[in-house]
Amino acid sequence: MADRAKVVITDFIQEPLDEEQKILGDLAEVTALGAEDEAELVGQIEDADAIMLYHFLSLTKQTIDRLKNCQLIVRCGAGYDNVDHQFARSKGIPVANVPDYGTEEVADSAIGLALTLARGSHFLNSRLRRSEGLWTYAQAGSIKRLRGLTFGIIGFGRIGKAAGLRAKALGMRVAYYDPYVPDGTDKSLGVERQESLNDLLAQSHIVSCHCYLNDETRHIVDADAIARMPEGSFLVNTARGGVVDAEAVVEALGAGHLAGAGIDVLETEPPPDDSPILTAWRDPDHPAHDRLIINPHSAFYSDEGLLDMRIKGSQNCRRVLSGEAPRNVVN
Repeated sequence: MADRAKVVITDFIQEPLDEEQKILGDLAEVTALGAEDEAELVGQIEDADAIMLYHFLSLTKQTIDRLKNCQLIVRCGAGYDNVDHQFARSKGIPVANVPDYGTEEVADSAIGLALTLARGSHFLNSRLRRSEGLWTYAQAGSIKRLRGLTFGIIGFGRIGKAAGLRAKALGMRVAYYDPYVPDGTDKSLGVERQESLNDLLAQSHIVSCHCYLNDETRHIVDADAIARMPEGSFLVNTARGGVVDAEAVVEALGAGHLAGAGIDVLETEPPPDDSPILTAWRDPDHPAHDRLIINPHSAFYSDEGLLDMRIKGSQNCRRVLSGEAPRNVVN
């Protein structure tokens, strides 16, 4: 049909596109490019009526400026730092996200990383697997009871709240720093609001990052911030790689200031083999070998969560192609 629209999925999702076809097949031709770099989009998306973008690449000003017919860009995920949404707005193209697809998954992952670090499970497993030390809990050193520890959250949006409620259920004291959350949120959830990041860091036995990545939050957890955390504390990042200075984490682990870190996201994914964080993580003689957990940006994932992203992203495209207003516009 000559009048069918064109919807392009840039990355991550491959054929067959059963879910997308169920929702869009009568309105549009849906194709998946499987691109891993923005340069691969040249000549492929210029005439698209809608674009669905995941997290393997970016849509910069140069790409968006070539779009002729685009009525919507959907970032199939919560974060949208890989889209120049401000330039898209100047071109009259709405950018939307899928903010609720993986709330439970990321919160569960953050708590899981925090627990395996704080209980010494990862440390002991790593050491015993390579026959390092005695077969005893004692080599883990001091292990604190979770109840009563302070779980500090940077960024108290949907996922931050979900992680906080899980930590609270485990008996931890929950505090957060987020200057954009309305007053009273702490009262309704029975948690504590901190007016400054420094106040939060100084009292948190576990710090968990759940903020968006932008100019304000880039490396919000740097060497200075980590130094303000109590000695022997733990850091978890399931937000965006750029929120945390990974080299500062390696240095703090090496110095013994951090007792452990769980990193699901890095600034470059996959990281180069010679990156400092991978080098330390793979070195049996570096403390990071036993005290650092690295995952490949997997906290968001579950079979159900991926389905949510695909369905909700497709439904938003259908709204626009049918003449309705899109949901969850971020620009």
